[in-house]
Amino acid sequence: MAQTTDTTLEKNLNIGIEEQNREGLVSILTSLLADEYTLYTKTRNYHWNVTGPHFNDYHKFFEGQYGEIEVFIDDIAERIRQLGGKAVSTLDELKSHTRLPEHPGQYPSDKEMLANLIADHESVIRNLRIDVDKSAESFHDAGTSDFLTGLMENHEKMTWMLRATANS
Repeated sequence: MAQTTDTTLEKNLNIGIEEQNREGLVSILTSLLADEYTLYTKTRNYHWNVTGPHFNDYHKFFEGQYGEIEVFIDDIAERIRQLGGKAVSTLDELKSHTRLPEHPGQYPSDKEMLANLIADHESVIRNLRIDVDKSAESFHDAGTSDFLTGLMENHEKMTWMLRATANS
């Protein structure tokens, strides 16, 4: 879980969300940022290392997917800043906050790549479902809840596309 301190959360922000609630929201978003960065890195790795008869299709497909995730990463970091927090950005920080597994030194088959990405997207979706409710109910922020809902919908679409590709 993300840790916020007096030096990482702006004190004079007056946007109608209590400081304690903003800390909780920043914590949620920090974990999500780390998850997205892990998923981005894994997808980019697969783009670089895919082989086999579907190389060209998968290479382009993974590129499109990591491009979408890159936009999510920027949006999440900016949401953290809007709430007065600081966005973690070093690999050590991101690794300490991610909930997704990494597989260093492993170069799976193209079908295993798709299965791994499906599992990771589904994990992100499950966490987002929890965080959507928590943002609205526990931290009283409809804006972050709505933001997270949009991300969840994007991940649902990406998962559908991964499944359709895996079944082809």
